[in-house]
Amino acid sequence: MLGAVFAGMFGIVGFLAQGRSQAALIPMVWSASAVFAPIAILIALYFRIANFDRSIPFAGLALLLAALFATATEMLGKRAPRPGSAGSGAIFATGTVAALSLALTMALEKGWLTIGLALMVPGVAWISLQRPLPALRILAGVLVGLVLARVAWEPRIVGSAVQTTPILNWILYGYGVPTVAFWLGGHLLRRRADDGPARLCDAAALLFGVLLVFLEIRHFITGGDIYRVSGTLTEIALQVSAGLAITIGLEWQRQRTMSVIHDIGALLIAALTLFAIVFGLGLVGNPMLWPRPVGGAFFNLILLGYALPAVLAVVLALTTRGRRPRAYSIVVAIVAVGLALAYLTLEVRTLYHGPVLTNEATTDAEQYTYSAVWLVFGVLLLGLGYGLRAQSVRIASAAVVVLTVFKVFFVDMSDLTGLWQALSVLGLGIVLLGIGWFYQRLLFPRHLQANPTAT
Repeated sequence: MLGAVFAGMFGIVGFLAQGRSQAALIPMVWSASAVFAPIAILIALYFRIANFDRSIPFAGLALLLAALFATATEMLGKRAPRPGSAGSGAIFATGTVAALSLALTMALEKGWLTIGLALMVPGVAWISLQRPLPALRILAGVLVGLVLARVAWEPRIVGSAVQTTPILNWILYGYGVPTVAFWLGGHLLRRRADDGPARLCDAAALLFGVLLVFLEIRHFITGGDIYRVSGTLTEIALQVSAGLAITIGLEWQRQRTMSVIHDIGALLIAALTLFAIVFGLGLVGNPMLWPRPVGGAFFNLILLGYALPAVLAVVLALTTRGRRPRAYSIVVAIVAVGLALAYLTLEVRTLYHGPVLTNEATTDAEQYTYSAVWLVFGVLLLGLGYGLRAQSVRIASAAVVVLTVFKVFFVDMSDLTGLWQALSVLGLGIVLLGIGWFYQRLLFPRHLQANPTAT
């Protein structure tokens, strides 16, 4: 009762003080006291009596506050313009959104605090369009910071109660709703200016979206315990594919919005994904280094871990072609070719050795198959580079062929015997002659026409 008396004193006096001063700051100070004092008193009572636990009566009090603040906003909006009246209306409207979010938090479980705070951001952003008060944009940024702090304190949102159900768990709600809320808040804030608060909302939306995908994969692989140490090929493959897919989406979005947040975000996620490819797929999850089963002959973890990322890397290269620096395109092309070559090599290994690739020694037939597959892959890359008129792909083709040449002369010539050795050298020679003819007849036809053979 004492809290209700004090809240009523602040609220009623703050509202009645509106329109009684020629200075704009004075009514805004009174409106701030009328809004934030009752909310602070209600939160203090909520902690003192309900210990921040679920409480329907306190949620009802928060809804009552929201209704009173909304009524005050409408009444002030109908009055004749006075100094500070627009700012006061914006403060009362912000109090309405805050009280509604507080009611949601009090009525539902503790994890909804994160969602309630996040949902305040688009509400404040919308109010800033109706009442263009700079402080509202700053308030939206502060709310984003509070949600980030809350998630940093407990990434699982609800602690051990996150459940073990894949996808449909508190990670989806605790990260998915803020992602949408921050994106909408940034979209609304950018209608007036592309400033710090708007970019902070965009960056938070991107961060929460990436964390949502990353943590859902961790949750699925580890059976609900996201803190458990895990370095399986399955998880690394899913994370790499997700990183490449997000990078492709951001590159497409960046070309539409020209947003610096999308630009930097695409580069950062691409760099992290490259790190995961090199050290994750190349070392930690490499089935050639660790005796872990990869599955069936064709539909296996190698398809998921190397073939799918290779396809996504090709899509990324095509998406960024001519829109990123040449060095970026070269790196992406190298990654795509490297993943494809790794897939072909590991798939051949699987066909000869079964699910566990570290079993048994390498036979002559297997060693020859590597050389043949690499040569065919190099020829296909050459044709693809010619069709796309992409010099980087033709260079990659040359690199694969050169790698095969070194393998034939330094590995096959010493390890293979008899027919296999002869077939390896013969096949390499035929392919090199074909590549030479291809370059002469198709890639440099004008040079041949300029220097006709004398008759």
